[in-house]
Amino acid sequence: MKHIPRKRFGQNFLTDRHYIDRCVYAIRPQADDLLVEIGPGLGALTVPLMQALDHLHVVEIDRDIVARLERDYPADKLAIHSCDALKFDFGTLGKPLRVVGNLPYNISTPLLFHLADYAANIADCHFMLQKEVVERMVAAPDTAEYGRLSVMLQYRFAMEYLFTVPGGAFNPPPKVESAFVRMIPLAPLPHPAQDEALFGRIVTAAFSQRRKTLRNTLRDYLPPEGFTELGIDSGLRGEVLGVAQFVAIANYCAANLQ
Repeated sequence: MKHIPRKRFGQNFLTDRHYIDRCVYAIRPQADDLLVEIGPGLGALTVPLMQALDHLHVVEIDRDIVARLERDYPADKLAIHSCDALKFDFGTLGKPLRVVGNLPYNISTPLLFHLADYAANIADCHFMLQKEVVERMVAAPDTAEYGRLSVMLQYRFAMEYLFTVPGGAFNPPPKVESAFVRMIPLAPLPHPAQDEALFGRIVTAAFSQRRKTLRNTLRDYLPPEGFTELGIDSGLRGEVLGVAQFVAIANYCAANLQ
C-alpha cells in the first residue's frame, strides 16, 4: 500500500539516489556501530544502513510506517522504537551512539536541543535539515544567521555543513532547500559553564531582542561592573559574542550573584 506523506509529522521523504548515496558515504557506517535513525520513513537511508550494519535502531512516530517496517524487516536486524523522538530516552540505547536522520522540519530545533542532553553518550550525528536551520547552526558571530541556536549547539558540538540538497530530491518536494550536517560532541568542553541552565537563560535573554544592546537584554543578570570586569562592552549586541564570552558571563553570574 502506498504511504501518503503526513503534514502533521513533517514528512518529506528523500528519494533521489544520488543524495541518498552521498548521505550514506558521509555517515560511513561500520558493521558494529551502535546507530539509531530518527524518522526512517520509507527506508531511503534505512535500507543501505542495514546493509552495512549488524543491527540498526530506528525511532518512528507514524504507526503505519512502524507496521510497514515490522512487516518488511526482521527484528534481529532492525529494532523499532515506536514513539515520539522528542520524548525518547536516547540514553537507553547505550554508547557510543551514532545518530542519523532526515529530521522533520517542524520539530528540528527542539529535537536538536533534546539530543544535546545526550551529548555525553553520542559519538556523532548526521542530519538532513532545512538549509536555513543548518546555516544558523554553523553560523559565526556577527552574522545575520548567528543566534541562540548557534551558541547553544556550538557550546556542545563541533559542526560541519556537508552539502546542500534541493527540494526536488524529496517526495513531496519541500518549498525550501535542505542541507546535510555533521555534529560531533566536544569532549571535554572547551568552555564549560558552571551552571548550564543559567548559561541557557543568559543566551536566550541576549537574543530575545536582537536590536537591543547587552546592557538592556542582560540587565537582570549582569551589572555594569560585571561588564567591566569581563572586558565586554555593554553597548554591543548579543550577536557579536562568541560561545566563550557567553560562558564567561554565565560563570561570572554563577560565582557573584547567588
